[in-house]
Amino acid sequence: MSNLRNKPSSSNWFKWFDPRRRDVGTFAFILNRLTALGLTLYLFLHLIVLSQLSKGPEAYDAFLKLIANPIYMFGELLVIVAVLIHGLNGIRVGLTSFGIGVSTQKQFFYALMVVAIICSLFFAARMVIG
Repeated sequence: MSNLRNKPSSSNWFKWFDPRRRDVGTFAFILNRLTALGLTLYLFLHLIVLSQLSKGPEAYDAFLKLIANPIYMFGELLVIVAVLIHGLNGIRVGLTSFGIGVSTQKQFFYALMVVAIICSLFFAARMVIG
């Protein structure tokens, strides 16, 4: 009977998006996957930007003028936040894989996310101040 309960069904797909009865580890996993997808997208965009160099200095300077606005600055900040969250969460996963901090995973995750927030605020302030 347990196989029937675990069998995927098209009638309960929405339960994946239900945050109730989820553990911190589930949110850490989802956060790690989302930041990985975002960073992968950024990598492709970064390669497109670098391809502007092959078109000559004029094309690259025109592109730099295009991205000199607050929307792109916010996007750069999102990349920094994603790197911090993904990297720090990856450190937690790596350490717990070696048996370090297994019993305090939740507290470890919370502490590393506080570090990510503090570092993100520092970078945001540096971006605004210049």
